[in-house]
Amino acid sequence: MNRRSFLKLLAAQTAAGSLCASAPAWAIGPSSRLDIALLKYPGNWNPRPNGLRKMLQEVEKRTSIAVATRSVHVDPNNREQLLEHPLMFWAGDAAAPELSAQEVDNLRVYLKAGGTLVIDDASSDRRGAFERSARAQLRRILPNTPIQGVPRSHVLYKSFYLIPEPVGRVANARTMDGMFNDDRAMVLISSNDLLGAWSRDSLGRYEFDVFPGGDRQREMSFRLGINIVMYSLCLNYKEDQVHVPFILKRRKWKVD
Repeated sequence: MNRRSFLKLLAAQTAAGSLCASAPAWAIGPSSRLDIALLKYPGNWNPRPNGLRKMLQEVEKRTSIAVATRSVHVDPNNREQLLEHPLMFWAGDAAAPELSAQEVDNLRVYLKAGGTLVIDDASSDRRGAFERSARAQLRRILPNTPIQGVPRSHVLYKSFYLIPEPVGRVANARTMDGMFNDDRAMVLISSNDLLGAWSRDSLGRYEFDVFPGGDRQREMSFRLGINIVMYSLCLNYKEDQVHVPFILKRRKWKVD
């Protein structure tokens, strides 16, 4: 599902008197099912193959947003494909190869157009090889935008749940970093292997232990994932009660 379809739905809901915060009341048709894209690149671009699928199941269960059942893998060379997905993960457990000039340009357009990119390091290392390489590429994509901490007051931490700490399978970092356009987080960086905390096998068993916090930490990771989804779709509705017409104008997808 792309944001244009989603925001058209929001506009209709708002005209009927509902707000973005009324997510459980939405009825989204099959053509507008939510998906989360995963960036494909040479190397181990999908270290947690079952993570996003399980996260989407939790989104549907907890928010009643209809979700896609298939995973979506996006080629950074395909700008049109990138712009179909408001939320995308870039995951890895080893150093990522350098992006081409075309890929850098496409990802810059994607982020400037309103897309949200989540960097998720699947290793157990704090600032591991994948995260370091991704940060280097981000500086090429947005050379004039600093990487900085996401403040605890940011709407990301309260868009659906109140999040005390952004943990995943591990708790290497107690904060997330990001890259911002004014107050909008274009990029979010997790050192904590979110996808690993969400992954289940074909029998429904969690694939990876979560430490040090066990089941409670896993639940907090799911809550953070829900917040990321809601933030990427709804912007700052919890912070400034922005109306949908303003969202439509502010997060325009048409790039000059």
